[in-house]
Amino acid sequence: MDPLKPAPLRERDITRHIAREFYKEFDQLIESDVIVVGGGPSGLICTRDLASMGFRTLLLEQGLALGGGFWSGGYLMNKATLCEPANEILESLGVPCKPIKECSGMTMVDPPHATARLIAAAYESGAKVLNLTKVLDLILHDEGVLEGVVVNNTTAEMAGHDIIHVDPIALESKVVVDATGHDAVVVNLLHRRNLFQKVPGNGAMWVARSEAMVVENTREVYPNCFVTGLAVAAVDGSPRMGPAFGSMILSGRRAAELVRKKLKRE
Repeated sequence: MDPLKPAPLRERDITRHIAREFYKEFDQLIESDVIVVGGGPSGLICTRDLASMGFRTLLLEQGLALGGGFWSGGYLMNKATLCEPANEILESLGVPCKPIKECSGMTMVDPPHATARLIAAAYESGAKVLNLTKVLDLILHDEGVLEGVVVNNTTAEMAGHDIIHVDPIALESKVVVDATGHDAVVVNLLHRRNLFQKVPGNGAMWVARSEAMVVENTREVYPNCFVTGLAVAAVDGSPRMGPAFGSMILSGRRAAELVRKKLKRE
């Protein structure tokens, strides 16, 4: 066969095999050990770490692309800062991190490159991803036990139920990680069900304080529900940090370790 000549393809075969492969895989995604909601940097590193530990891990992202705010960096300049030692995690994944001589303990990254490596690392670890998937509600059984999420296609939800009424579906898991940033979607749904206090949202910017508090306060906020990244700041009302992503990476790793300990106990 000529190595530069494409193999002959039929349109029907392309469609058929895309559908077959997707639904064969989708059947395995209905039940996971962990569902991570939000495909930003904290969600990606948490997903990668958990899948690397051998847990069946599913990442849900409401947008088309993964990466969250990490793709664009600060003010559409495609540059972002990292506080140490978060750079060590990215460097271990093959992301170049440039030390900033004028600012001790701070490095610079190209966000598209860093995001691409985080996405690749998540897939290479065995994690599965569903994008354009919006979390609408929670699976709550006896006495408010969280056992997964209710999701729908993002585009159908954007159109509105008056135009497209599509019933959602359920995805079960032992643990749900809220990595949805400012929105803290999962925790807000707990509040809507009167299972958690009102989420105050992020405070004004204070980078040093925010970076420290996000990592320190990464935790299980409700049985089987963990928060990571800026969702931590939203739940606590602590400051935001802007395009300084070190705590996002460190928080995602800490969340994965906390989930590991919980699942290992069980």
